[in-house]
This record gives sequence, C-alpha cells and structure tokens, in this order.
Amino acid sequence: MLLAEAAVQEASKFNTFDVFMILFTILIFAGVVRLLRAPQKNKFAIAFGVVSLLVFLVSDYAMIMHWLS
Repeated sequence: MLLAEAAVQEASKFNTFDVFMILFTILIFAGVVRLLRAPQKNKFAIAFGVVSLLVFLVSDYAMIMHWLS
C-alpha cells in the first residue's frame, strides 16, 4: 500500500543544487556591491560581476518558475 501511494505522488521539482544557485547569487551580489563601494573602481571587475549577476538572476527566475509550475 505504501509503495502504491509513493508511485502515485508527483516527483519533487526542488533540487538540492537550487540552494547553491541562490547562495552563489547572493555571493555575487555582495561582491558587486563591494566593488561599487571601493574607492578605486575596477571597471572590468564591475562589468564582469554585473553580467554574472544578471545570468544568475535569470537562472534563479527560471528555477523558481519551474518550482511553481
């Protein structure tokens, strides 16, 4: 009976890697904020951080939309 109920349940859409994606996004955000507050600005590092942050934000958005669907 227990096996039959487990077979009927839908598979979880949450993956353990999702936690790491959110943590990396927060870490990149903190790095970009730190770079923007620095007295001597490194424009290449700021641009690279912003592009990385945008990629991770889009990935997080797609991941969360997958959870909700």
